[in-house]
Amino acid sequence: MKVRTSLLALAWMAAMLTAPVWAAPRTVTLSVPTMDCPVCPITVKKALSKVAGVAEVTVDFDKHEATVSFDDVKTNVEALTRATRDAGYPSTLAGSMK
Repeated sequence: MKVRTSLLALAWMAAMLTAPVWAAPRTVTLSVPTMDCPVCPITVKKALSKVAGVAEVTVDFDKHEATVSFDDVKTNVEALTRATRDAGYPSTLAGSMK
């Protein structure tokens, strides 16, 4: 019985250590000022959707913005802006001084 309890405790600890403790869904808005045609948002959305960890992308052509929900353990804002830049649409975090 003592061995079984020890094994269960060990299994529980292993599960807790392998699970991302600080994982949190995060949503950011990117400014994409070079979107100047109705097809641009489609390209931006596809580029962002391909980034691992991205859960949802909404692009607003009129505001020149993309709102992205993602898992902050799997990706980050830098990867998102790199994806739009590589697609031909440089972006920055909305409201940032970059």
